[in-house]
Amino acid sequence: MIAHAIFFYVFSTIAIVSAIMVTASKNTVHSVFFLILDFISISCLFIMIGAEFLGMIMLIVYVGAVAVLFLFVVMMLNVTQQKNQWFSSDYSSKHIPIGLIISTIIFFELIIVIGGWKYKPELFNSLDYSLNNEISNTHSLGQVLYTDYIHIFQMSGMILLIAMIGAIVLTFRQRSGVKKQSYFKQISRERTEGIEIKDVETNKGVKIDD
Repeated sequence: MIAHAIFFYVFSTIAIVSAIMVTASKNTVHSVFFLILDFISISCLFIMIGAEFLGMIMLIVYVGAVAVLFLFVVMMLNVTQQKNQWFSSDYSSKHIPIGLIISTIIFFELIIVIGGWKYKPELFNSLDYSLNNEISNTHSLGQVLYTDYIHIFQMSGMILLIAMIGAIVLTFRQRSGVKKQSYFKQISRERTEGIEIKDVETNKGVKIDD
């Protein structure tokens, strides 16, 4: 029990500090690394409390896909040139009220969720799902997800499928005035198409055709 409490406080401290450093760090790449550390700490906390399914999903989805995608996007963007534009008075003043409104809504939602047991405890008493110690947490979660909430689960899958199809359609959309790569031409081209050998006379340049 003592070791369990020590690990709990260690992972909780790491999660809180890394969450603060995500917003406090001036380097965006460092912020993404702190975000990955925060996700790993939270997944360890999930595993410690017995929710191993949520912990593994946190590692696979958030750390393995979302955070790494954020890292690649941040490293490909030219953040140094846009830093002054992001934090300029004219540019930031337009987004500060919207950010405050969204933050206020999220804050009140957290208060409602955390304090719901005190103001309306019958919401939690109405849940008739009994815990069975003979099966694992992942097994019981699968029974609830694929029986009572199977329609909602299938609807969420259809929404994700539509979003993926929409992203593919937007990617292949033809726009005028925009250069686009042709992967088939790049892969199938021969050496003679990419390299041209010319005899150059001494002290004379080479004329390149436009």
